[in-house]
Amino acid sequence: MKGPARIFSAKLDGINAELIEVETDINVGLHAFNIVGLADKSVSEAKERVNSALKNSGIKPPTKENRRITVNLAPADIKKIGSQFDLAIALAYLSASDQIKEFETQDKIFVGELSLDGNLRGINGGLNIAQLAKKSGFKYLFVPEANAEEAAIIKEISVIPVPNLKALIAHLENQTIIPTQPPTAFIPDNQSSLVNFDDIKGQENAKRALALAAAGGHNILMIGPPGTGKTMMAQALISLLPSLTLAEAIEINQVYSAAGLLKKNFFINYRPFRSPHHSSSLVSLIGGGSYPKPGEISLAHRGILFLDEFPEFHRDLLEALRQPLENGVINISRAKKTLSFPANLTLVAAMNPCPCGYFGDPQKECRCGAYEVFRYQKKISGPLLDRIDIQIEVPRVEISELRKKNPCLPAGQTGLPDSANQTLKSKIAAARKIQVRRFQNFKSKVYTNSEMTSKQVEAVVHFDDSAENFLKNVLEKTFLSGRGYYRILKIAQTIADFEASEKITSDHLAEAYQYRTRESN
Repeated sequence: MKGPARIFSAKLDGINAELIEVETDINVGLHAFNIVGLADKSVSEAKERVNSALKNSGIKPPTKENRRITVNLAPADIKKIGSQFDLAIALAYLSASDQIKEFETQDKIFVGELSLDGNLRGINGGLNIAQLAKKSGFKYLFVPEANAEEAAIIKEISVIPVPNLKALIAHLENQTIIPTQPPTAFIPDNQSSLVNFDDIKGQENAKRALALAAAGGHNILMIGPPGTGKTMMAQALISLLPSLTLAEAIEINQVYSAAGLLKKNFFINYRPFRSPHHSSSLVSLIGGGSYPKPGEISLAHRGILFLDEFPEFHRDLLEALRQPLENGVINISRAKKTLSFPANLTLVAAMNPCPCGYFGDPQKECRCGAYEVFRYQKKISGPLLDRIDIQIEVPRVEISELRKKNPCLPAGQTGLPDSANQTLKSKIAAARKIQVRRFQNFKSKVYTNSEMTSKQVEAVVHFDDSAENFLKNVLEKTFLSGRGYYRILKIAQTIADFEASEKITSDHLAEAYQYRTRESN
């Protein structure tokens, strides 16, 4: 009797993939088909899918064997979840029962869910498994056709798109070779948006603050009465962000692939914009669940998370944002395991100053009592505000300003080649390039000023004489937390980069400081 057959497969663990060895042994005895190795229900049901897929592919299935068939998923102490092991189980059975010619297995990973007719369905995490194959030194990755394009973004391995079980067997026996999936070309999207800054009238101070937030990846809070353009400006902000790099795109697509949000032959080449409703649950925003998946803060990785009506979110949900906003990662801890999801994002929050929305409005009287205003604003805790770099007021825009028309805009045209939006985007892109050059020698992945640690701030920030005097005369006499101090320096560095200045001046520090004055009052 031939010894056990061994085929490599993989499972998702958060957004990372783990190597799984599928061992199949056939012994004399009454028919039995057992899958062991901490397999959940979806894995145990693989024997029914494998039976039908083999039968409908014209191959003798396990049900025709009067033998004991044992499939072990190693390591046996790790919980196995999902249907991606079907293909490896079928091949291991064919190898153990001598129904397929021997082939090299040490350099190949097989993943895919079998349908009852032998075709392969797409799985979650094709890109993540491709990353594992590259890291572990495998040469070939066999995936369903639906996952081939996302996996082929990793160019160091050969991705084989498998349409069905019969085609795979013919390929492994060198009868009909399946062509290797061409490497996926990465072409970043130009970040189009339904609205841009050219469509927003007035609010020049807010536009300036949002441009700086985009340039340095800073979190921003906009406070103002209803209808002043807060939501519109948040939506327009995505059009200012620079195009993705390949490394950033891979990070984003790993998250979306693990969450099962990548459609067939689809690869995200733009920065995400996520806008969950304030009634969202804690798990939907932070991530987790019985089988932990990324939440909205991870789906916004390297993009924008927009939280409108900020105080209306549940208090526990808002407080859960504190750690990921500080560290750029969310740790989901459970009794059996702890998983980490990336959450390096730009938070854009919008809120009214009071329940009726008109506290401090010069034209419309606020109907709220002092305690109501105090209670409403206190829904956003001090520690959370401390993590929001830029906090700005967005006042009402005068009707006369709204009625103004752009005199340079020809009839029927909605934008100009040299628009304000394009000018801002160019300045932001230039500031980001300065930051990339500055951080290229850092061991950790740092792309923007907002991601710097305090130690890195001290290493890269340089003041001129006026800035040194400003620090002594103003900041040292003002109550600021240590975090607030370093965040002011980060914002000042972004302003300097935005203005193409080699050193931080007192003007840069003064502007950075006024973006934090709500905290210090």
